This record gives sequence, C-alpha cells and structure tokens, in this order.
Amino acid sequence: MDEFTATMTSKGQVTVPIEVRRRLGLKASDKLTFRIVGDEIHVRSPRAALEAVLGSIRQLPGTTTEDIERQIDEASAAAAKRRFERMNRDRLS
Repeated sequence: MDEFTATMTSKGQVTVPIEVRRRLGLKASDKLTFRIVGDEIHVRSPRAALEAVLGSIRQLPGTTTEDIERQIDEASAAAAKRRFERMNRDRLS
C-alpha cells in the first residue's frame, strides 16, 4: 500500500499530493468524498455519488445501501488502478 502525506493549513485546506491526483484522475474543481470507517478515513472521487441519485431508483431485493456503496468503492478502485496502469504503460512507451 502506498502512503502520501499532506499538511493542513490553518483554514483546514490540504493540497492533494500529485500521485494521488494522478491515480484518481483528479483535476481542478473535482470533488472528493471522505468516509470515516472506524479510525480510518477513506477518500475517493465521487464520479456518481450515491446520494445524488438516492430515491431515483428502486432498491434491489436483498441489497442494502452499504452493499451498493461497497460495490461502487470496489469499482472506483478498480477503475483508478486501470487508469494508473495505463498511464504508467503509456509513459514507458
């Protein structure tokens, strides 16, 4: 697992390290979602935040919001990994 450190300003602002921006495909004005899980904070790029569409579709039988959020997180992580691998492959070409 990679780890990156950033410093918070007195206004609570943090510059997202370049490698994190690259891996998540972030650009200026993009939003980030922070999720607190126990004593950890998970950060992700909400391409289509669940809250934005909540209530617009029926819940599938046998699924919970947590199931759907986990699937979104997994799909987002897989997509970010593919983008990062493609970026590295292109850079080495």
